[in-house]
Amino acid sequence: MLIFILAYLGGALTILSPCILPVLPFVFARSGQPFIKSSLPLLLGMAVMFALVATLAAVGGGWAVHANYYGRLAALLLLGLFALTLIFPALSDRLSRPLVALGNRIAQSADRANRSAQQHTSTNQPPSAFATIFSSFLLGIATGLLWAPCAGPILGLVLTGAALDGANVHTSLLLLAYALGAASSLAAALLLGGKVFTAMKQSLGMGEWVRRLLGVAVLLGVIAIALGLDTGMLTKLSLTQTAKLEQSLLDKVQPQASGQTATLARSVLPIEGKMPPLDGAVDWLNSSPLTTADLRGKVVLVDFWTYSCINCLRSLPYVNAWAEKYKDQGLVVIGVHAPEFAFEKDINNVAKAVRDLNIRYPVAIDNNYAIWRGFNNRYWPAHYFIDQKGQIRAHHFGEGNYEESEKIIQQLLAEATNQPASKDLTTNTVATTGASTVASQVTATASGVSLAASMNDIQSHETYIGYSRAEHFVSKGGQIPDQSHSYTAPTTLQINQWALGGNWNIGAESAVQLSNTGRLTYRFHARDLHVVMGSATNAPIHFRVTLNGKAPGKSHGIDTDEQGMGVVTGQRLYQLIRQTQPIADHTFEIEFFEPSVEVFAVTFG
Repeated sequence: MLIFILAYLGGALTILSPCILPVLPFVFARSGQPFIKSSLPLLLGMAVMFALVATLAAVGGGWAVHANYYGRLAALLLLGLFALTLIFPALSDRLSRPLVALGNRIAQSADRANRSAQQHTSTNQPPSAFATIFSSFLLGIATGLLWAPCAGPILGLVLTGAALDGANVHTSLLLLAYALGAASSLAAALLLGGKVFTAMKQSLGMGEWVRRLLGVAVLLGVIAIALGLDTGMLTKLSLTQTAKLEQSLLDKVQPQASGQTATLARSVLPIEGKMPPLDGAVDWLNSSPLTTADLRGKVVLVDFWTYSCINCLRSLPYVNAWAEKYKDQGLVVIGVHAPEFAFEKDINNVAKAVRDLNIRYPVAIDNNYAIWRGFNNRYWPAHYFIDQKGQIRAHHFGEGNYEESEKIIQQLLAEATNQPASKDLTTNTVATTGASTVASQVTATASGVSLAASMNDIQSHETYIGYSRAEHFVSKGGQIPDQSHSYTAPTTLQINQWALGGNWNIGAESAVQLSNTGRLTYRFHARDLHVVMGSATNAPIHFRVTLNGKAPGKSHGIDTDEQGMGVVTGQRLYQLIRQTQPIADHTFEIEFFEPSVEVFAVTFG
């Protein structure tokens, strides 16, 4: 029940997020009309359709992608027609007459309640309550097809679970709870906004002009969404405050889903639960299979990671350093490799990554997500801190907070040796002998892709290429799932838009280039740009990278030279751009000179 409450509250908070801006014109165009007959059906239709579309996205089938694509086109046409009827009353009259005769009266979407006096005079047929409710619900369905809220911590938790566990009734109900939360906050805003608009129309005598202005706003919203301009706008707006509110809800309502290191402000680490078994791994690297019984009496750090995850790669230098520093004091580090992409299930690929990254501690190959589900995990990377009794005492999700994490390791090691330590994590001190001394911290040496991200410069975020999770794709015609298609990239891109050029086959997880040459273009804002890719035929594939149409020069990454040249030699993450300050918007392009490159994602740092 708590997770449903959490989903509802997360949805309610979207009213504070820039993500809701594109749908506000459609919602406020119903202001001044009867709430029960007009506004409420609109919001319910919007909530139901969002839950349905999000569930279909979790399914990830090509048919679902087609359904959503054509559904969005129909929604844009319907809402565009609605906008025109707001602007031109005569059009509303003409559309309504045959529909009244048919009993459907879909033209009620043209703000008929606001013009009921004129309609009664011209047609002598008052609109039925059913027709008003139906038309509003239909507009809500159309709006729901276009509504794509940002995946903050709460919605991200739900969608990650859907991606891993598949679509089911539980997931759909959680998505519906989220959407109903958003509908509730929009209803409150609509009631308040309706009073404002009514006061304006009465005091200024400009009801007709207010209605037309709303029609213009709706039409502009439709055009912006159709052209993808809304996504470019939203990327420039901060989501920080809303994310903080959602994270605080996660911490209070569902502590196990917190995205921060747990209980750092407490002097005593709580018991979060028993360590789940490590059964289900398909193989182990650097060790024979380990059990919870084997680890009893040891302090354990379990690190969920995958080798193409940039966040994991940036945290690994610290995990390696802790494993080396504290191994003689009783710390056992276990890496649980839980793949995100299919190629990461190849044990040979993982073994090579383990060697390349100099990982010497045990690594469990969790291809079936058995250990992942046992921990109820949802994140890469995720660190779980376990004491000598086999009890989870703290956790941390994502990068950062390395100093605090190490202090937790030190505290658990002190407990394991029965040292009467005075521990005060609020002042960042760990006294292992009863004295008020600060324990030394590791200094992790990181370079290349492992270098910490420049967080203040990141305005672009991980982008998936496969159609199941792709966003902001702007090649003409959109993505054509699971078939060969010739794509053309536009000459200019808005921030965070991307496109393909050449002949590609876009699958659910990746895109494979079929032509002899092909390109991927991305407009981004970040210090680093990486691409997760490989060769579908295992043959080397040469490529060239440009930045704003020129060779990257000193801004090249470790996998390219100053001329932007590089070679795909395996399935992994490639660092292609690393800039120096100042950081600005740039257009990145990578051109491939042989067929069969397979591209999975673009990430930033």
